[in-house]
Amino acid sequence: MKQPIVIVGVGELAGVFSYGFLKCGYPVYPITRSMNLTEQHRRIPTPKFVLVTVQESELHSVLKQMPEEWQDKVGLVQNELLPRDWLMHKIINPTVTVVWFEKKKNKALTNILQSPSFGPNALIVSNALHAVDIPAPILDDEHDLLYELVRKSLYILTVNIAGLVNNCTVGELWLNNQTLAREIAEEVIFILESLTGKQLPREKLIIGMVEGIKDCPQRHCLGRSAESRLTRVLKSAREKNLKTPKLTEIFNSFAGKA
Repeated sequence: MKQPIVIVGVGELAGVFSYGFLKCGYPVYPITRSMNLTEQHRRIPTPKFVLVTVQESELHSVLKQMPEEWQDKVGLVQNELLPRDWLMHKIINPTVTVVWFEKKKNKALTNILQSPSFGPNALIVSNALHAVDIPAPILDDEHDLLYELVRKSLYILTVNIAGLVNNCTVGELWLNNQTLAREIAEEVIFILESLTGKQLPREKLIIGMVEGIKDCPQRHCLGRSAESRLTRVLKSAREKNLKTPKLTEIFNSFAGKA
């Protein structure tokens, strides 16, 4: 019997990973948000891997409670994820997967782009995703990981925030309202540069974002987390004293309708 894999958070995303791990022969132990991590650590002291699949808004509270003995086994899959999110919790070398597939309740799984991984347990994740027919390469280094993380953040923030203005499909957004999409994307990259402390390849990232748009053009821009994403990204901008006129305009317009 292989060492078990622990999954923190039991939603649609966790279900996909669990199925893949099971197909690869790993016992899977779910931990819901109502369960205590310290208590579960006593029951499962030496798992092979601890995959955190909670929503972005819950990530930091989970990592803050992560048992020390599990910290070198952590895997992360959230959108809007950047290295600072794990480093502030003294998690030095997690396995990170940039998820581009979607699984919603009562709907079939949708693949958009490949979902790459990097870190000590990247092979386990890659094998599990391949087992459920999801393309999942392993990245070469941390530089590639940062690009993929920023590209996914740029995509999800741009299309979700644009959806607050016009809830069209992503394909229609890029075809008919590219100016709006670029304005949002430029300000998001500006914020991401501040959060990563690095000068980012702006045009390469926009091209990468468009690859995601063109790979699944029928996906709708507006997601259920769009408002909270806009609020979070503007909070980051304010903390860094960054000017974001388009994002602020969208927020003020949307807030005025509430």
